[in-house]
Amino acid sequence: MEIRASAEDYLETILVLKQKKGKVRSIDIVNHMHFSKPTISIKMKQFRDNGYITIDDERCIHLTEKGEAIASRIHERHTILTKVLIAIGVEAQQAYDDACKVEHNISDETFGCIKAFYMRIT
Repeated sequence: MEIRASAEDYLETILVLKQKKGKVRSIDIVNHMHFSKPTISIKMKQFRDNGYITIDDERCIHLTEKGEAIASRIHERHTILTKVLIAIGVEAQQAYDDACKVEHNISDETFGCIKAFYMRIT
């Protein structure tokens, strides 16, 4: 399974929901991402089959080490990029939305420089 922007968004959503709620079920992802139950069900099966998540007996979703690595990377990018955009005057919701678009395509080198710059100014 090739990890594309949409897959990164799903994994990041699982990470964020886990941080907020402690447990994550498919319905939580449905409610957060506003996709249909069948869409989420299909995606979670693909992620499970490819080793990005596990699903326990209570139907709770857990990121594997492989899934968590991707989710954490994308979440850090989203967080830092949002903060930088807000710092330069972009309205918060617009900054959040734009960061979501940029986080998937920005090179590691460019992100590293942006992160270092942000750490210096805060």
